[in-house]
Amino acid sequence: MPDQVDTSVRMPHTLLNRLQKLANARKHTPHALMLQAIESFVSHEERREAFRQAGIQAHEDYLRTGLHLDNEETKAWLAELAAGNDVPPPSCHI
Repeated sequence: MPDQVDTSVRMPHTLLNRLQKLANARKHTPHALMLQAIESFVSHEERREAFRQAGIQAHEDYLRTGLHLDNEETKAWLAELAAGNDVPPPSCHI
């Protein structure tokens, strides 16, 4: 598989004009700005999806085991951390 492939993007003329003006101001090509924007978007969405998947996994673990912390336990632990005390998290329980 080649390292790069050609593709096309259909966009409104107004957006293309804005892109061209920005590219000129930055002394880059519209192509370079599009690659930068797509890379930034994909990286952001990959991190977001990883966070979402971790949440789904945590919920599935909770449903399977019942282990949890209640709100008061969590708030007390976070207050200790905010006060600068390096304390371990409380133990999960059923």
